[in-house]
Amino acid sequence: MASVAAGKRPLALSTILAFAATSLPLSAISIAVAVFLPKHFASNIGVSLAMIGNVFALVRLIDIPLDPALGLVMDRTRTPWGRYRLWTFAGAPILMAAIYMLFMAPVGVSTTYLMAWLLVMYLGTSILHLAHSAWASTLATSYDERARVFGVMTAVGVVGSAAVLLTPLLLKALGRSEAEGVQGMGWFIVVLTPVAVGLVLWRTPERIAPETHGNPFKLKEYLTLITRPEMARILLADLCLALGPGWMSALYLFFFTDSRGFTTGEASLLLLVYILAGFAGAPMMGRLATRISKHRAAIVAALGYSLVLVTLMALPRGDMLWAVPPMFIAGFFAAGFTVLTRAMTADVADEVRLEQGKERAGLLFALTTLTNKIAGAFSIFLTFQVLARTGYDARAGAVNTPEAIHNLELAYLIGPIFFVTVGGACFLGYRLSAERHAEIRRQLEARDAALADDTPFYDEAPIIESVTGEAAHPTPLVEPRRA
Repeated sequence: MASVAAGKRPLALSTILAFAATSLPLSAISIAVAVFLPKHFASNIGVSLAMIGNVFALVRLIDIPLDPALGLVMDRTRTPWGRYRLWTFAGAPILMAAIYMLFMAPVGVSTTYLMAWLLVMYLGTSILHLAHSAWASTLATSYDERARVFGVMTAVGVVGSAAVLLTPLLLKALGRSEAEGVQGMGWFIVVLTPVAVGLVLWRTPERIAPETHGNPFKLKEYLTLITRPEMARILLADLCLALGPGWMSALYLFFFTDSRGFTTGEASLLLLVYILAGFAGAPMMGRLATRISKHRAAIVAALGYSLVLVTLMALPRGDMLWAVPPMFIAGFFAAGFTVLTRAMTADVADEVRLEQGKERAGLLFALTTLTNKIAGAFSIFLTFQVLARTGYDARAGAVNTPEAIHNLELAYLIGPIFFVTVGGACFLGYRLSAERHAEIRRQLEARDAALADDTPFYDEAPIIESVTGEAAHPTPLVEPRRA
């Protein structure tokens, strides 16, 4: 497997850890919004299940064009302060305002209120997610180094997820209500965001790669990027690998309380086990990728996750001891999904920059973020609509029939197993290997050096195969700059 590029020292762990700080609030938001916020609005604020599903789906659909537009603008940003650094700074206050308004919402707010602040929240998370992922692709440039960096980013995110999960448990121990526990989550995220973002801006360097072509972006380039064979596989896999766990997140508390017989506190502890498993799973799946390649590691993660879900219905009701191992194993494998797909997206960004002479990392990561938004919208919309139509009552203290509980179990297990298995299958035949990426980096570094020297550069070897499968002929990659 390819190692760190010759002549380059690997990134210091302290640098990677500081850079990964943005993952703390982003991961905390992911858990709090996907698992707790819908139930909070249904049980404590008074919004119906069907309406919550509709609002989340509609907001995600409205939000769909946002990420590609943000990615394109980010890639074209060039300031003395950096490219992705500036956007990281801009995203923090937007996110903080939306989190406050959502988690501190008073009883009886309208669906318009929920929709408006969800849109603002997703704008803030989109900015931070895209800037963080694209910045990571420029911070780490080798095949193996990227698996390491994205692994650490995910592991650090686990700390944020675990901390936000502990917040309502600690407040409950102090005698606070379930609603106050959710509000505590909101305050935790609001305080954590500026601290984490400030650490990233302070400690992380940023290098803007030179470009050889300055022609404006055309809409048809979206289609060109999406239909690249390797990128198409990543996008479909990312959609499925997000849809499975997202589907489960929306129903998690309902399933573990009404089907498996756990209290809300016990279910939160099991979710904490699932999340903490990612602290080991993310770097270990990244390490596995350096041994067997990223796409094969993704297949292993998908199969392992699907198989362990089958065991959940065999668990004794309300038995924490039996529930911990499968939740840990599922969380271990799930942590690899984002690590591997994002690291592979960074590799494709290098391939695109070599072929097109332009930075497209932000746009490519926007496309993967887009798949997550689509998955998030349809997971909540579909599962909540199914429950609403099969007689399941989500109100606090409601007593559901055995038939309604059975429908809940089917919705919780069948969909995720199917989608995660399909996601893993997408990587069968994936071609962007470590060896191929090493050649891409060799050519990029040679061209970047030529640009830095203000000299024309010609590559004696043919450039890598284009999307059509034909090798490009040697041509001048840049004209010398004139005085």
